Amino acid sequence: APERLLYASNAGGKWELHAWDRVAGTHRQVTDRPEGTMQGRLDPAGERVWWFDDQRGDELGRWIGEPFGGGPASVVAPEMPRAYSAGIALARDFAVIGSSTESGSAVHRVRSGEPPRLLYHHRESASVSGLSRDESLLCLGHSEHGDSRHPALRVLDVDGRTVAELGDGPGRGLWAAGWSGVNGDGRLLVMHERQDARRPLIWTPVTGEVRELPIDLPGEISAGWYPDGSALVIVHDYRGRSEMYRLDLSDETISAVVTNGGTIGGAAVRPDGEIWYAWSASHRAPGVYAAVGTVRESAGGKETAGEGRGDAPNPRGLGKVMTESGGSSHEESRERTVLQPSGLDAPDGASYQTHDANGVPIFVAEPAGPRPHPTVFWIHGGPTAHDRDEYSPRVQAWVDHGLAVVLVNYRGSSGHGRAWRDAMEGNPGFTELKDIAKAHDWAIASGIAGRSRCVLAGGSWGGYLTLLGLGTQPERWAAGVAVVPVADYVAAYEDEMEPLKAFDRALFGGSPEDKPELYRERSPITYVEQVRAPVLILAGESDPRCPIRQIDNYITRLAHLEKPHE
Repeated sequence: APERLLYASNAGGKWELHAWDRVAGTHRQVTDRPEGTMQGRLDPAGERVWWFDDQRGDELGRWIGEPFGGGPASVVAPEMPRAYSAGIALARDFAVIGSSTESGSAVHRVRSGEPPRLLYHHRESASVSGLSRDESLLCLGHSEHGDSRHPALRVLDVDGRTVAELGDGPGRGLWAAGWSGVNGDGRLLVMHERQDARRPLIWTPVTGEVRELPIDLPGEISAGWYPDGSALVIVHDYRGRSEMYRLDLSDETISAVVTNGGTIGGAAVRPDGEIWYAWSASHRAPGVYAAVGTVRESAGGKETAGEGRGDAPNPRGLGKVMTESGGSSHEESRERTVLQPSGLDAPDGASYQTHDANGVPIFVAEPAGPRPHPTVFWIHGGPTAHDRDEYSPRVQAWVDHGLAVVLVNYRGSSGHGRAWRDAMEGNPGFTELKDIAKAHDWAIASGIAGRSRCVLAGGSWGGYLTLLGLGTQPERWAAGVAVVPVADYVAAYEDEMEPLKAFDRALFGGSPEDKPELYRERSPITYVEQVRAPVLILAGESDPRCPIRQIDNYITRLAHLEKPHE
């Protein structure tokens, strides 16, 4: 049912799911919960919307099903207790649900009229990675070897029997990127890191055949299938900017489709061959666009081959849903705006400038006016996220208020190869802060930042680095803003969701019981007495990733020491 779609939008003030019927031309808001909703799926027939129902954002919940066009919603498999989601795969008459609890990871097959059937259980982290097109094979990503940062793959039949295994050994992960969409085609697209940068391979589990695909591009790759299985759509991410390509599997030739810079947040090929992709840039608000064809080089520059144009979309701020018929402007550009949020037009924002700050890749957004500026060093979370050339209302708001913003892709970030991402393993916190210090020194030496007016700020892992930086680099920072941080690492480990415990064990090389001194040394609460700058802390009472008790412990210490905070 390719004309039935599901998307998330925060145009109403919080993230909720919306069903879009392109034939009827209607949009329906599916969910409306105080905490918002982002996890949702459509079944293969487009008949039902599935969405994940937690309580107050605690991520502990169940799946709910309701008709695509609206109607009564009901709990799927009410016999199963609330759990953290570990993936879901939907078939025509059954579902495979992954869940995570304190006892480990479980995978159940759920079919109407039958009790849930357990297909898999293990103490370590695992997740559902999808069903084959004929619904006979199920792929799981797992870390039975004890390293959830570098998972292996297992394929089961739908009764839970193992069909095949694929693993690349210590320090190298594999991630399923989707089965071929051709019925009877048992090929699975897999992302590997056998070299430093992530690349695709095609695995046929039943035969054991593995085909690596050579791609001569720097940076990292994500990929998906064309519907007929003849090609892959490739998104190439290098130094925080994206390009899109088509990889023909018959001869392994690669052709550019979109090369406009900015960030492609996701791409997929529809049955008619159109590629839909989410795109934004630092100065342009996000939208969804459609393109067909490829770009070819000519004496006059880039041209298009086939029906579509591959150069930059030309979003005009926040627009509306565009119709199929288009108009003369669409025929000229040969590229359609598919979906943008309705509402007030977004003005052009400040563009990001790319710099190498003493070996650390950064983006800088500057306000008008003379240097040096008061400057926010906004530190991303993850830690394996990375800052890109994409639209951020937060960054633009700071620039509007006269502050420069420095975005730091410290060691531990993705997007710069496996060695860069894994450099923090066994040495978390201090590794990233060394890179942040390099960026701070560079910004002051270049004249962008005023030495006495630098703010350290970030969310989640960025909030952790903010509090750790305020305590271990107190001379650098005039203020701190820590959003949902890790503040007391041992207490955080005790209270956090099980997949995060597995992540911490992989990152630190063990649990707090195994590595007590390392956890103490890398915990912000250890350095609270050295904090000089006032700090603002924003936290959620129901957060299972950065639990509230350990933040309260830190705030109690701030108050006892009479450190300025809110």
